[in-house]
Amino acid sequence: MTKGQPIDSHRSVNHNPKINKFFKTVISYKASDLHLKVGLPPKMRIDGVLKKMKADVITEETMEDLIFDLLTEEQKKFFLKRGSIDFAHALTEIDRFRVNVFRQKGYIGLVARRIDSNIPPFEKLNLPPIIRDIAEYPTGLVLVVGPTGSGKSTTIASMIDKINRERACHIVTVEDPIEYVHQDRKANVNQREVGIDCVDFKDALRSLMRQDPDVVLVGEIRDVETLEAAMQAAETGHLVFGTLHAASASQTIQRILDMFPQEERELARQTFALTIRGIIAQMLLPSIDPKVKRVPALEIMVANPSVRKLLKEEREDDIPSVIRSSQNEGMQDLTESLRILIEKELIDLDNALVYAPNKEELRMAIKGIRANSSAIL
Repeated sequence: MTKGQPIDSHRSVNHNPKINKFFKTVISYKASDLHLKVGLPPKMRIDGVLKKMKADVITEETMEDLIFDLLTEEQKKFFLKRGSIDFAHALTEIDRFRVNVFRQKGYIGLVARRIDSNIPPFEKLNLPPIIRDIAEYPTGLVLVVGPTGSGKSTTIASMIDKINRERACHIVTVEDPIEYVHQDRKANVNQREVGIDCVDFKDALRSLMRQDPDVVLVGEIRDVETLEAAMQAAETGHLVFGTLHAASASQTIQRILDMFPQEERELARQTFALTIRGIIAQMLLPSIDPKVKRVPALEIMVANPSVRKLLKEEREDDIPSVIRSSQNEGMQDLTESLRILIEKELIDLDNALVYAPNKEELRMAIKGIRANSSAIL
């Protein structure tokens, strides 16, 4: 959520905005997103594809009526001043949406992501066993990265749910907005939503240590202040989860370091090498199994001594080689993940080749041939 957005701006629970009819259609079709644009009929994304709803074309007048009926007065003022606003919208306790309202070419537009409050178990997500192991780490920083819509939040929600069910601890999440609602199980779970429960991520993380957490989720690491707070929490004995927009472990490391000014980068590098426990880079692929709509392909880096040594020595370009040669520790690169998904008959070769970083390497991997990683330490 943009800094400075209104706090505590919930509508009355009895308010039933006109736009709810579109949200209800999205829910009934189990679609993932709602798109409203002036001059077009409403659309929803089903299995990754945008499809038209059976509704009239949205006029400028209709759009303004729908949006201003949805927003509170504070939110309306913020939107008219800034041209964009993010917020969560709940039809019921379990039917929730992450909404972005924005201006484009002078018209109002809306995109809303449906938030599935049912937290799926690891088995249904087709995640490798190492993800369970990572959720059992007592301390350190775990980053789940990938593009928008890659399933990062779902993967972390499953990890948090596992901890919630198995550990008597205190879990604090800071999210924008809250996506999955966690009920207290064995753990106490407090979920703070940016714009409602706190001003921004930095403000929430500043008061974090006074809340006696054991496990922390930072919904998205967007700036150096948030990153520093996350690393400090990990350094002082907490297990910290965070998300970032990056395509791989190597790109994640580069993005992390690039957040710091040049004069602070060496200290940041050493702190990051000390606190990082794992990086999970994820993307979602369409499945050929009729029982599974989409499956995750993952690159998984575990911060073993070799990885930490390379980080400290500014040799992160060599980390992909460590990932390839450390499958016995649960690590895997994207090529290996694609090979496994093909072997499990969840995706086909043609589809896998579209996403493969190296098509020939994937073909060789399917035949059981992987290039040997040379000694790098």
